[in-house]
Amino acid sequence: MKIAIGNDHAGTHYKNVIVRLLKKRGYSVVNFGTDTYESVDYPDFIHPVAQAVENKEVDFGITICGSGNGAQMVANKHQSIRAALCWNNELVALARQHNDANVLSIPARFVSEQQALNFVDIFLNTDFEGGRHKNRVEKIACS
Repeated sequence: MKIAIGNDHAGTHYKNVIVRLLKKRGYSVVNFGTDTYESVDYPDFIHPVAQAVENKEVDFGITICGSGNGAQMVANKHQSIRAALCWNNELVALARQHNDANVLSIPARFVSEQQALNFVDIFLNTDFEGGRHKNRVEKIACS
């Protein structure tokens, strides 16, 4: 499985930890994030993640910024992206099960490193339930 990851300065540490975990587990990772802790503009690092998911160059995306809000908003500007801002395990599972989320947005300043790693595990190992949710998901895009 191939994962795109992108982050701003607030997400650099978590990005590095997540990339190590993903590689250790055999995932291929495309890093679109900054490697600096100096202030950067998050859209510059999140649009490439969304484009990679949208173009099916990767299977899923992970975005990380301070609140997770900006990253999630940018990713969701792309028509086929369903980015979910999650801050607990249940939200991550539901984002996959009910919304077929294809991008996980992590709020680095509001969750622990271990929580972020748990979110990644849950996100990548939870399937979309389909069924009654499929019709709803198909109505999300504006085009």
